[in-house]
Parts: sequence; C-alpha cells; structure tokens
Amino acid sequence: MSEPGNLESLMDAVKRSQDILLANLVMMSETPAPTFEEEQRVRFLLDRFREAGLDHISDDEMNNGVGLIPGPEGSPTLAIVAHLDTHFAKKEAHALSLGSDRVRGIGIADNSLGAAVLASIPQLLEEAGIEPKMNLLLLGVSRSLGKGNLGGLRFWLENSRHKIDQAICIEGAPLGRLNFTSLAMMRGEIRVEMPDEYDFSRFGVHGAIYYLNDVINRILEIPRPSRPRTSVVFGSIEGGNSFNELARSAALRFEVRSESDDIADGILDRIREITEEVKARSGVPVQLEEVAHRGHGGLEYGHPLVQQCRDVMRGLGIEPQIGPSMSELAALISEKIPAVTLGISHGHQINTLEETVELAPIFRGVAQILGVIQRIEAKGTEA
Repeated sequence: MSEPGNLESLMDAVKRSQDILLANLVMMSETPAPTFEEEQRVRFLLDRFREAGLDHISDDEMNNGVGLIPGPEGSPTLAIVAHLDTHFAKKEAHALSLGSDRVRGIGIADNSLGAAVLASIPQLLEEAGIEPKMNLLLLGVSRSLGKGNLGGLRFWLENSRHKIDQAICIEGAPLGRLNFTSLAMMRGEIRVEMPDEYDFSRFGVHGAIYYLNDVINRILEIPRPSRPRTSVVFGSIEGGNSFNELARSAALRFEVRSESDDIADGILDRIREITEEVKARSGVPVQLEEVAHRGHGGLEYGHPLVQQCRDVMRGLGIEPQIGPSMSELAALISEKIPAVTLGISHGHQINTLEETVELAPIFRGVAQILGVIQRIEAKGTEA
C-alpha cells in the first residue's frame, strides 16, 4: 500500500495502469459529447464504474453521472469532478490519433482526458493500494461549457442530498494549474439582425457589421480599473457572406472578467445601455443575451487544501501555476465548498481540430490526483 508522501510509488502505480488509462481515453474521446448532448458519455462512464465493481452508481435528468466509493459510516465526502461535454458537434470526426509522444483528437484536452481519468479512478486506487478512509464521490457533470453555464453541476448541488465537504476538479490541461479562486465573469452575445423590410438597395445605407462595430467601439471606451483587475475579452465576431453585399446579421461573443462582482455587474449594465442606445438611435434590432454568469470568491493561498496540493505537486516536480478559474470550481465556490482545479498534462491548440495532449506528463498528472486524495485523507478535512 502506498503511504502518504510516497509519491514515486504512486507514479509507478499509474504507469502500471497505462492500458486502462489509454483505453478509457480512447473510448471517451471517440464518444461525442457536445454541450446538452452528453448521454453517450454518461453511459460509458457509468459502465466503467460498474466494471470496476462500484455499487453506488446513478445518473439524473441533467445527464450527470455519479459513482460513490463509500468510506466508513459518517465519514466526510471528497468529490472528484470532471465535466463531460466538449465544444465539438457530433458531426465532427472524433477519431483519436495516438503518436509516440502525444495524442491528437478534438476535445481531448478540454475535457476528454479529465473525464477519462475520472473513469479510471477506481482501478487507479486499487493498483496504488489506496483504501479510501472517506467517501469518494466521482462526479461526471454535463452542461458545463458555453450556454450550458455549469448547469449540470449546479443542478446536482441544488438537488442532491449527498453533502460534499471538499472537491477536486480535473481538467485535461495544463499540468501545473492550481486554481482555487474564481473571477466574477459574465459571458454574453450581442446580435444585430437587419429587418426583412430593410432597403439594402439605397446608396449609403449600412449593414449589420456597421452597427455591431459601433457597439464594439463604445464598449472599448468603458473605463476599466487596473485594481481590482478587470478586462473585457472579445472572443468571436462573425457576420456577412461576401465582399460586396451588406451583412444582414452580425454577432459578437464577449466576456467580462473582474476581481470584483460590483465592477463586473457595472460593466455589464453599461454594455446593456450601449446596445439599447444603438438600437434606439438606428431603429435596427440589437439584442444582448447573457450566456453565463459567475461570482468572485474562493480559498486563501494558505488554506489547508491549497497547501496539500502545493506539497504534492512540488513533491512530483510540478511547479504550481496559480490563477483563477471560471469552470466547475466556480459552482462549488458559490456553495462555499472548498475546492481546487488541477490539470493532467500539457495541451496544444486547444479547442481546435488539431487539439493534442502530451503523453509522458499524464502519469505525473494522475499521480498528483492520487497524492492529493491521500494527503486530504491523512490530514482530515479542515475547512
């Protein structure tokens, strides 16, 4: 049995489990799971839990998949969480390409690798000789990305009777990430749709891109403080079809980020005013849709859970990369649950058709998860 602190033995156990890890990675990656359509992945995850001998397995109407490894009666619960959805539609080719030093496939870093590690946890614990002294809740969540707005995890936290005391969120990349805070964040989409009756034949009239550009210029003029750190990110702009035709529609996807809830909300209010003003002045429909919202919060650097993670990471030669996260961690933070997010390997060209992860770091990244589980159990659930 691996003793707490014996991190090299955990590395050896993970390497002995290579076949299981890679098999789960291939199957998970080649199972499409666009946001809101995760059913196939949930079935695969629960099948892997059954094959590992877990008795406490369930899913729900939001397509969250749960497996419980029970500890002694009355023991606290540590949740291991990974989101199952990816950014890619089912029609995309989901075949995995395994090379000598890396593996390529859409969605592999975000988050097929994290989901595959979650599916492998029961066998990894057995191979490492770790007998949990607390409840381990293995939770594959749906509807995390984009308009999903962490809907799967939020639903589970609101409706489950199983109390979570601490949580580790698993992301495929990057190895070294240590997130324990969440920024205030709002994602939105601004759409300009020209009316059907709009007369495009008149010389000098404007199309949708012109009005969207007016909105963008005004957003850029909104004051943003350097402290608390605040930014507005323009993530995607689209519109029009050709060189010589005025665009009938255009859209901007953006994100407001801040270390202050009040500042983020204030910028959102100003953006809403801008869209309403452009709409009123031009007579052209300009719509703002709020896609996702997060609050600011999290743990202190010296919190026991953060300390335990840092100790394990450095013991494995992983340099912690500290920064905020706006993924599953944010939903846990909003419920006052101490939580961190850890990465498994190094990813490249993430969320493109050429997405890859490096193979060799995976063993260290998975050993990190097992080491943190051991450290939490050894030191208790201080909050």
